[in-house]
Amino acid sequence: MRKLTIASLTAAAFTMGACSDQAQQETGEAANVVADDAAAGVEAAGDAVAEGAEAAAAATQDAATDAKAAAADVGAAAKEGTADALDATSKAAKEAADDVRY
Repeated sequence: MRKLTIASLTAAAFTMGACSDQAQQETGEAANVVADDAAAGVEAAGDAVAEGAEAAAAATQDAATDAKAAAADVGAAAKEGTADALDATSKAAKEAADDVRY
C-alpha cells in the first residue's frame, strides 16, 4: 500500500509539473501573440502617419504649383493692362496734340 501511495504521489507530482510547464508555455505563447499584435498596431500607425505626411507633402506641392500659376496669370494680366493703359495714354496724347494743332 505504501508503494502504491508513493507511486500515486509521484505520478501526481509529475502531472502537476507537466501542467505547470504547459501553463508556462501557453502563457509565453499568449505573451508572444500580444507582443506581435502590439507591434503590428505600431507598424500600422507608423504607416498611417507616413501616408498622411506624403499626402500633406503632395497637397503642399500642388498648392505651390497653383500659386505659381496664379502669380504668373496676375503678372501677365498686369503687363497686358499696363500695355493697354500705355496705348490708351499714347492715343489720347496724340489726339490732344492734334486738337492743339488745329
